[in-house]
Amino acid sequence: MATSDDKPSLVQGSLDLLVLKTLSTGRQHGYAIARNLFDRSGEFLNVEEGSLYPALHRLEKRGWVTSEWGESERKRRARYYKLTAKGLAQLKTETAAWKRMSEAIDRVLNFRESEGFA
Repeated sequence: MATSDDKPSLVQGSLDLLVLKTLSTGRQHGYAIARNLFDRSGEFLNVEEGSLYPALHRLEKRGWVTSEWGESERKRRARYYKLTAKGLAQLKTETAAWKRMSEAIDRVLNFRESEGFA
């Protein structure tokens, strides 16, 4: 993930959620996952190999994704990752938690002093 001033690093734990979501559309190799995250984020999220592959290994160890070797579009050997049923359930759980957290942060950011304190 690029860490320049205009592109902050991913919030802790958000990479796993984003990878699970990307894999929910089907089996993909690492480069395709990174490219999809970049494209779908409006070219904002640039996930580096040093972050992506440890995340994929972590997700595989938890049983949320499986992997197998295959051939890429360029006829190169590539490791393909696929979401498992356990991973799909985790995606639903993490998505709900993320929505709750983002709504809470939004409330704080949009709080006006005139609304008073609880």
